[in-house]
Amino acid sequence: MTEKWLSIIGIGEDGLQGLSAIALSVIAQAKVIVGGDRHLAMLPSDDQREKIIWASPIATSVEEIIKRRGESICVLASGDPMCYGIGVTLTRRIPISEITIIPAPSTFSLACARLGWSLTEVETLSLNARPSSLLQSYIYPGAKLLILSEGKDTPAVVAQILTNRGYGGSKITVLERMGGVHERIVEGMAAFWSETEIAALNAMAVDCIADAGVIPLPRLPGLPDNAYHHDGQLTKREVRAITLAALAPTPGQLLWDVGAGCGSISIEWMRTHPRCRAVAIEQNSSRLLYIADNAATLGTPNLQIIAGKAPAALKDLPTPDAIFIGGGVTATGLFDVCWEALKPGGRLVVNVVTVEGEQTLFQWHQRVGGDLIRIAIQRAEPIGKFLGWRGMAGVTQWVVIK
Repeated sequence: MTEKWLSIIGIGEDGLQGLSAIALSVIAQAKVIVGGDRHLAMLPSDDQREKIIWASPIATSVEEIIKRRGESICVLASGDPMCYGIGVTLTRRIPISEITIIPAPSTFSLACARLGWSLTEVETLSLNARPSSLLQSYIYPGAKLLILSEGKDTPAVVAQILTNRGYGGSKITVLERMGGVHERIVEGMAAFWSETEIAALNAMAVDCIADAGVIPLPRLPGLPDNAYHHDGQLTKREVRAITLAALAPTPGQLLWDVGAGCGSISIEWMRTHPRCRAVAIEQNSSRLLYIADNAATLGTPNLQIIAGKAPAALKDLPTPDAIFIGGGVTATGLFDVCWEALKPGGRLVVNVVTVEGEQTLFQWHQRVGGDLIRIAIQRAEPIGKFLGWRGMAGVTQWVVIK
């Protein structure tokens, strides 16, 4: 049985007096106390024990804690250490069997208690040390968002994003220093947000209200083609929906999007769930800019973008759960590199529009099987004063599970 040597105690703004008897006794028994200035200042001034203040970057302090494995160490944390907190960082490196965690209410729990919101019916996210464009994929009419702020400027940034997206009527509530004597609530509307005197320690609650005529962007694949900036290298909406259904994203999975064009496949893969990850590989420099622009606009700023030509650009990338090849199928050795990289049970989906591409797919199909599908889409378009059918370029799709 491993000794539990590390404890992580969540503390609210009310300090030590808000803690349970058990949490207080765990703190009292520790030989070393770790925390930020704010938390260490909550201890009695005559506390003689060794203190470790979080360094920047925090990884330095994490290494020091790991080096001292077996010593009696107590980490003081804000709220719930496992809700975007230091507990998540430490449990990645130290087995839970060696740790005791005692949480205080999370910021999200406190916010729901103030507003009367149901925690299971809200969207929660953190903009602390993360790109603010993450917010984009959470916005829809009627959404209730709880957001951890990076600092006093975050509410103004969020108000600007909402207003630009056509959600200027959204109600913003900033909750400062919840649970302490300095707690304060500030309310306003996104389009008219002007509050500047805000505490650095704040969280936000947003009630998303769309302006009249705003068309919401769903999280399902098949966004309108005009949601993207592109140069024509765009998998069209109907084909995109079919392709993503074949790729079958599930939370936490990683996609390689090879020959990514303007990034639509990887972006819509990531939009299906906040934990879906993707790498977009593209050699054309102007398309690389489109991918970055589209990823930020559509709320997937963590899309990893690789400039380069496949298959050379694929080496040393993390192992994918699914691979989509949308361009460059005739490149020598591409199939072997992709098939080798894919996990057992992983999916490979390839779209081609040329005869040469089809020949390549047929050869791959002969080697490992899978399904060949022909996708033909027609859209009704004006012919004089009538409507006629105009066919889009036919797409041949190959889907195979390893």
